[in-house]
Amino acid sequence: MPSAAAVREIVKEHGRLSVDVETLADDASLYEAGMTSHASVNVMLALEDTFDVEFPDDMLKRSVFESVASISAALVQIESAAA
Repeated sequence: MPSAAAVREIVKEHGRLSVDVETLADDASLYEAGMTSHASVNVMLALEDTFDVEFPDDMLKRSVFESVASISAALVQIESAAA
């Protein structure tokens, strides 16, 4: 199960935030912190590579990548669906 720390590391590397992701609460908006739609795609691809998962089409929406908490919840959902 992916940890919030692991998700944060990926967001830090690929999210192109204007603030340090470490200063944000798990439920803070990554988009308000400067992440663009393009950067969110890079975050998604890095998550898929790192955790060996694939985001289903119904999860390819802004709300899934809104925060560290929503990304973590989506990863848990994907992993439990695959189990």
